[in-house]
Amino acid sequence: MKNLLSLEEVIPAVESAFKMKGAGHAQMPPKQYLFIKKYNGDIRTMPAYLEETDVVAVKVVNSHPENRKYGLPTVMATIILIDPRTGTLKAIMGGTWITALRTGAAGAIAAKYLANPNPKTVGFVGAGTQARTQLMGLQIVFKTIEEVRVWDINEKAALKYAEEMKKKYSQTSICSVKSIENAVQGADIIVTATPSRKPLVAAEWVDEGTHINCVGADAPGKQELDTALLIKSKIVVDDWSQSCHGGEINVPLAKGIIKKKDVWGDICEIVAGLKTGRTSRNEITVFTSTGLAIQDAATANIAYQKALEEKIGESTDILNV
Repeated sequence: MKNLLSLEEVIPAVESAFKMKGAGHAQMPPKQYLFIKKYNGDIRTMPAYLEETDVVAVKVVNSHPENRKYGLPTVMATIILIDPRTGTLKAIMGGTWITALRTGAAGAIAAKYLANPNPKTVGFVGAGTQARTQLMGLQIVFKTIEEVRVWDINEKAALKYAEEMKKKYSQTSICSVKSIENAVQGADIIVTATPSRKPLVAAEWVDEGTHINCVGADAPGKQELDTALLIKSKIVVDDWSQSCHGGEINVPLAKGIIKKKDVWGDICEIVAGLKTGRTSRNEITVFTSTGLAIQDAATANIAYQKALEEKIGESTDILNV
């Protein structure tokens, strides 16, 4: 998959999927969870149908934050594509890199519509896979980024990230920092990508005009931002039904501190032109990304079409196996 897909082609595909959903031309029931508490993990199923492009996909994906102990990714996935005409299986493919890319694409798209123009400084909270693909996406959408600061609970992970990204983006100043406050203060864009179940980013650290991509909170009980920060921000979700249960807003919603009326809208409505994105240079905008099955479907379709063209993978007569 890493040799087959580029974020440059995934971003427009995901943006198109957002537009389809916003216009009512996609089917996507909320993801379903199995919580594996004794292993501190969960497994999810995510189906979607993109009606305009006739793409049906189902993803099975996990989230196990302790996988680093075993040398495994926190998130791993498998995606199947199904022919909508007959219901037959078209393809089975690895979904781990697709998940990483399509999430980076969503962050880039959200920043395109919600961040102030020409951002110069980006602060990362968390130095895992998403810190990498989110930066990749931001570097594609914006050509003005001059400084990147990263914090991780594992200092070695932050140092490794900084060294790796310096090689990739030699014209950008990239450094690891000792505290979350140092990472986010004065940043034009903040990206949080951790599995935290307690707020990490305090309201007083975030300046007016900042845009925040919240990527880590994707299951009930997870939260990365101080509730006071959410209260004073324009909140944009990717999908209400998922975000209210497992996105960045799920904890304050459950406590009754914020309500549905406090959420500006979803990114699909904004991409489809049904709602505006940023309306003031001074407002703080927050995009809460839970990850949508339509993103997987759009990205998996690119992988499938390219695999056919380039004769990559194996062809099997599934019905006669």
